[in-house]
This record gives sequence, structure tokens and C-alpha cells, in this order.
Amino acid sequence: MGRLLHWLKVGAAWAVGLFLAYQLWLFGWVLWWNWMDPGMTRFMEIRQEELWLKNPGASLQKQWVPYERISPHLKRAIIAAEDAKFVDHEGFDWEGIQKAMEKNQRRGKVVAGGSTISQQLAKNLFLTPSKTPWRKAEEAAITLMLESAWSKRRIFEVYLNVVEWGNGVFGAEAAARHYFNIPAAQLSPEQGAKLAAMLPNPRFYDRNRNAPGLLKKTGIILGRMSAAEVP
Repeated sequence: MGRLLHWLKVGAAWAVGLFLAYQLWLFGWVLWWNWMDPGMTRFMEIRQEELWLKNPGASLQKQWVPYERISPHLKRAIIAAEDAKFVDHEGFDWEGIQKAMEKNQRRGKVVAGGSTISQQLAKNLFLTPSKTPWRKAEEAAITLMLESAWSKRRIFEVYLNVVEWGNGVFGAEAAARHYFNIPAAQLSPEQGAKLAAMLPNPRFYDRNRNAPGLLKKTGIILGRMSAAEVP
């Protein structure tokens, strides 16, 4: 019994050590990407593999552009649609999470997530679309890393360049060209609002660009954009 207890302690120590090493590895990437732009994210890798199964020659649509070359209308639209308190919170909008939980309880299913831009970025950079408790816990840990190491402007810049906007479409520049044939810098308020409205389900809206729900949400976002505060 004593020998078994010894090996259980050794195993637990190794597990804790590996967990901490993994967190340090993640934090190392967070620090690196504060200065260097990410070339690929975990979400991009997943979508690339899915595209290759159908077409081995397929490639992602993505092009990094500096923060200054992204339309302020798109920035305001995303803040208005996804995270109105972005510049003020420290990674988590607790009031928004509570409202999302209450809405899900009323509907009897998950219809709202309450995730902030920082949380969405954490997921896109390192994790998978799964909704397991482990993934949510890791998302929270990475969110804290991002908020501690990056400025709000850097978080938003990376988000705008890596977020998924369609089937194999990533980032504001690729999205602007894919949907409107213009660079991200030239997006109008209406175009910015429509792109922001697509974010919860981008691949669906890529196939259904005039869906009634999308048009309705675009109008709502347009009405909120003037109050949006961007970094």
C-alpha cells in the first residue's frame, strides 16, 4: 500500500509538472506574439486540414494588415456587436456572462456565450471549437495571459487579423476582399456592421449572405456603433 501511495504521489507530481510546463509554453508564445505577428493559429490549422480533405490544393484566405489599415467602422462594429466593455474589463465581462447564462436557461439550450474579444482570441490562437470544461478552463488561463502581457490595442489588432470570417477566410483584410472586393481600410459603416454580424456563425453566413437574421442584426449593430469605444 505504501509503495502504491508513493507512485501515486510521483505520478501526481509529474502531472502537475507537465501542466505547468504547458502553461509556460503557452505564455512563451503569448510573449513572442506581442512583438511578432502570428502566421497561423490553431483555428486556422483546423480549417486548413478540413479544406485539404476536400481539396488537397486548397489554401486559406488571409493577409495581415496593421491596425491603422483597418477601417474604424469595422472596429466600432465589432466592439458594438461582440464586447461593448472591451476597453474597460480585464478579460471577462461577468455581467455579460450572467446574462448569457440566464438567456440559455430560458431557451433550454446554448444560444449565447458571453465571451469577450480576449476570450475569443485565446480560443482562436491555441484551442479547438469544442466546448468541454477543460477547454473553457484553458481559455480562461490564456485570456489572463493575454490581458497581462498585451495592450488592449494589441489584443484587438491580432483579433482583427486572425478571427474566422467564412469558409477558409481569416482576418479583416481577407474578409473585406472576399465579401466586398475592397481592402479593409475602405469598409463603410454598413459593410463593417455586416461583417461584425457574421462573426457568431461566419461559415453559415458565407453561404447565406442575405439571410434575414443577418440583415436584422446588421441594422442593430449600426445603431450601436456610435457609442462603441475602440482602443
